[in-house]
Amino acid sequence: MASLFRAVRCAVRQAPVFRSSVALSQRTYYTYSNEPSHPLPNRTPKWQTAEEALEVLGSNMRVFVHGGASTPLDLLSAMVQHGTDSNLKNVEVIHIHTEGEGAYMKPECEGMFRTNNMFCGSNARKPVAEGRADFMPIFLSEIPLLFRRNILNVDVALISVSPPDMHGFCTLGASVDIVRAAIQNARWIVAQINPHVPRSFGDGVIHVSHFDTMVEADHPLPLMAAGTLASPEEVQIGKNIADTLVDDGATLQMGIGSIPDAVLAELKNHRDLGIHTEMFSDRVLDLVNVGAITNHKKTIIPGKIVSSFVLGSRKVMDFLNDNPFIVLCDISFVNSTAVISQNPKVTAINSCIELDITGQIVSDSIGTRIYSGVGGQVDFIRGAALGLDGKGKPIIALTSTTSKGESKIVPTIKEGGGVVTTRAHSPIVVTEYGIAYLFGKNLRQRAKALIDIAHPDHREWLEQCAFERLKCMPSYR
Repeated sequence: MASLFRAVRCAVRQAPVFRSSVALSQRTYYTYSNEPSHPLPNRTPKWQTAEEALEVLGSNMRVFVHGGASTPLDLLSAMVQHGTDSNLKNVEVIHIHTEGEGAYMKPECEGMFRTNNMFCGSNARKPVAEGRADFMPIFLSEIPLLFRRNILNVDVALISVSPPDMHGFCTLGASVDIVRAAIQNARWIVAQINPHVPRSFGDGVIHVSHFDTMVEADHPLPLMAAGTLASPEEVQIGKNIADTLVDDGATLQMGIGSIPDAVLAELKNHRDLGIHTEMFSDRVLDLVNVGAITNHKKTIIPGKIVSSFVLGSRKVMDFLNDNPFIVLCDISFVNSTAVISQNPKVTAINSCIELDITGQIVSDSIGTRIYSGVGGQVDFIRGAALGLDGKGKPIIALTSTTSKGESKIVPTIKEGGGVVTTRAHSPIVVTEYGIAYLFGKNLRQRAKALIDIAHPDHREWLEQCAFERLKCMPSYR
């Protein structure tokens, strides 16, 4: 039985034919544990330059890249240089959003690298639009399954970690999310060790013995500036949500951007708020500092902020560093609807690009043009709606118009627009003009509720279009 188990485990880790001068290790049941926090006996990685470390990469391989603030910029530069020098072909690069210029996605790397984006950052939008890169629609909570079910087997993982402690343990810093599952699957792990990476608590602990090679780096992380000042419309949205929809003792999920920041800015007088969210940024610090966030009422990991990754300025990275008040966990746990629904008064605050008068919500594209990704919106919208206490609030918040004055509430979504959250998910929709509750409403009633919170300049047009679509006037009765 043991020999059969070993044979099966080796079989699922077989890779394509490599054209690399460095043979990747074969990890077996007897010589390798893929639990990152388990120190492997008698295994010490070697220090190399980034250029030396990337010599392992050959044509037809699949490379996983750590994302967000943990994007290993030195390793990516070396990857492009090695690809050019070695004339590599058909290397697949997979990740969620990465920071930096994304040189491996530029036209000169076509045929050498092709990126499979499971969430598009700004550096991936043009390559995807021009057909030089790919986009995978997938719930953020389910990405780890791709690795754990061996649907995507990783040949080389490029990650960025904090320096090892006295026991040899590093951490994945500000980005645990899908990375833990990817490195458990990977055949070869290259770790960029950077003292600027914050040391985080939770699922991101990894012992140096799991690395195949280590590369020294010492430069600031690719950070994001603290949020810009909210517009008057966004401030009003924040007030609408904070005053009406967020209760004391609520468990919050929010994204990044001016609307989530506007909501958080209005919550300083709330008490016993908890955080269970796929990510957070600088504004959460303000609520911690005034005592609004205690995590006391939470059911899941009470007393601590639970997240999966952190984006923001140096200020929030310093807050994360070596702070046991924050736990960064595997995204399959954080975004599990079964987990989310156990917390009290789950209030999930998300945004979108547009929605139609029946409640179909487009969040990942502008027409056919991919803009971001599915992410965790549906995970939390559903988790809030299924809250065991019956007090969850799934919220979609958006300004009523675009920067060009066009209505974001539309009769029909743009051709090719990606419906991320369906009309059956029935969220609460908030604009600067009010709140629309869609749960339990038919199409005629939904149209009326959404038109009532659209910009006044567009309401008559929306009513006319609604009549043409529904063959009746929008009405609550």
